[in-house]
Amino acid sequence: MGSTIIEKIVRNNVGRDVKPGEIVTVNVDRVMIHDIFIPFVASKFEEMGFTKIWDPDKAVLIYDHLVPASQVDDTRHFRIGNEFVEKYGMKNIHRSDGICHQLMTEAGYVKPGDVVFGTDSHTTTYGCVGAFSSGIGYTEMASILGTGTLWIRVPETIKVEITGNLPANVMAKDIILKLIGDLGADGATYKALEFTGDTVEKMSVASRMSMSNMAIEAGAKCALFTPDEKTAEYCEIELTDKERDLVGDADAEYCRVLHYQAEDFVPVMACPSNVDNVKPVAELAGKEIDQVFIGSCTNGRLEDLMAAAEVLKGKHVAPYVKLIVTPASRKIYRQAVENGTMAILAEAGAIITHPSCGLCCGRTGGILTDGETVVATNNRNFLGRMGTSKVGIYLASPKSAAACAAAGKIVVP
Repeated sequence: MGSTIIEKIVRNNVGRDVKPGEIVTVNVDRVMIHDIFIPFVASKFEEMGFTKIWDPDKAVLIYDHLVPASQVDDTRHFRIGNEFVEKYGMKNIHRSDGICHQLMTEAGYVKPGDVVFGTDSHTTTYGCVGAFSSGIGYTEMASILGTGTLWIRVPETIKVEITGNLPANVMAKDIILKLIGDLGADGATYKALEFTGDTVEKMSVASRMSMSNMAIEAGAKCALFTPDEKTAEYCEIELTDKERDLVGDADAEYCRVLHYQAEDFVPVMACPSNVDNVKPVAELAGKEIDQVFIGSCTNGRLEDLMAAAEVLKGKHVAPYVKLIVTPASRKIYRQAVENGTMAILAEAGAIITHPSCGLCCGRTGGILTDGETVVATNNRNFLGRMGTSKVGIYLASPKSAAACAAAGKIVVP
């Protein structure tokens, strides 16, 4: 019997064959903590009696959710984080370089086949380069910092095969939203999503990131793509035979197999206030909006900003509509300036902010109030996430979001 990608990653880590449902202890290759959780991780770490981090070079602390501080208590997180770094000799610190999930792959912290955990549910993002990555709580993180290990249950795998060529107005965000709508918010709970097919092979690493990022919205433990030459180029490595072998075998056992034809996809949105409440944009067309947000760890990359600029070139944001653009990292910000993307967005009337989580988590400007509607490219549209509980949040691709910004209402890009 063959193996799925997740089974191969865990097998390589523990040194023996594994099967779904089996509980094993893995050796952790890298961990990520962000600014919201560092006070709780630090407190729990010392409460457990640890006096040193198992490997300070394998721990990464990233300030992104609270940068710059928008509430008085935010600075406490920075102070405690800085004290923890100094006390335990951590070297991998990012204080305003961008969003944690962007930086973990962009800065080279994660490689194919790695086992990675982070104190954020969207840690599933790193599956875009073929790593097993998943979100955990601060108690688990404190334990890893002290021991370098964590027990897991080997997930079953749902195989998602996509073949064909995507329509011009469809992006990876539309694909993952469609999948979440089909699976439901709990349809992949503690499962691995394994993406395959020639459509997937043609995708950029950035597009794969958008999909692995949102796998958690269907409950998935992780989401995995087979490493290829695009992965190697992005990670600036030469793939080893073991990394190239991270592909689901033809005779692997899957708990479910889903097939999609790329030509059948259309632009979609997740409607208030659940990510699995997905409808075609055409069915929502005409609804007036107050704001558009393009950014986040889901869609704040260069190709996302360029897609939005392509739609907005020569146009202007509609009267009374605010367009907020937030790059996912400093590197992306610089690239978008250098290739002219930022100029197009600025000329269209966009408010361009520093790289951070920003409005995705309802921070650092842009929150809305009762009765207002926002079209956003991030990953969650829960009640109260971007202001009051009476704000309507529609999740969309960068192309759809940009088209809505110009029209002042929901339109098909």
